[in-house]
Amino acid sequence: MDWDLIQANWTPLESMIHSQWSRLTQDNIYMIAGKRDLLGAKLQQIYGINKDEANKQINAFANSMQAIIHVK
Repeated sequence: MDWDLIQANWTPLESMIHSQWSRLTQDNIYMIAGKRDLLGAKLQQIYGINKDEANKQINAFANSMQAIIHVK
């Protein structure tokens, strides 16, 4: 999925983002503001995962959001 669609819909997706990564605070989510690189860095920091794992999780999330974003 094109990340630009997720970034453009970041605010409506905030609850789903928090459901996916519950350790992200509302301030984290607000600061990330849909920027994929910042999300990856924050996931690495908070969850103690490497860059590849962060990207894998982000890709899985993006793919799961495809149907939801196209419905809106």
